[in-house]
Amino acid sequence: MKIAIYPGTFDPITFGHIDLIKKGLKVVDKIIVAISDVVSNDLLFSADERKLIVKNALYKDLKINKKKVKIITFSNLTTSLCNDHKVNLMIRGLRAVSDFEYEFQLAGMNKKLNHEIETIFLMANIENQVISSSLVKEIAKLGGDMSKFTTKSTVKLLKEKLS
Repeated sequence: MKIAIYPGTFDPITFGHIDLIKKGLKVVDKIIVAISDVVSNDLLFSADERKLIVKNALYKDLKINKKKVKIITFSNLTTSLCNDHKVNLMIRGLRAVSDFEYEFQLAGMNKKLNHEIETIFLMANIENQVISSSLVKEIAKLGGDMSKFTTKSTVKLLKEKLS
C-alpha cells in the first residue's frame, strides 16, 4: 500500500487543500493529513480544533472514506513524522509561481534531512488555486460569503469562532 503524508496547518482547510487530497488519492492508496500543532500568532484555531474541522470537512461534508484518509496532529519535523509512520512520500501544494521557490527549498531541506523522502507537488484545480486559508479567515472576519472556498461545516465553525 502506497501512503503519503500531506502536512500543513489547515487553518482552516479549504477547497484547495481538498483538491490536493482528492488528486493525491489518484496517486497513492492512503493519505495522512498531518496538522502541525506548532503555536503561531497567525493561527485562528488550536490544533485540536483544526483536526476536528478537517474531520468534519472530509468525513461528514464530503463523505471521504476514512480508510483512505487519516487525520493526525504533529509537533516535530515532517521528516521525523514520515519516519514515525514509515512513509517516504510527501505531498505539497503549489498555487502560484511564488509558492514554488519556498516549496522547492523545503523539499530540498527535507531530502537533506532524510534522503529516502520524496516530495510530489500537486496543483489545485484552477478555480481553487487562488484560495488560501489566510484569505478565507479575512473574508470570515469581514462577514463575507465563504461558501465558495470551504465546506459547510468549516464555514459554520469559522462563524462560531469569530462571533
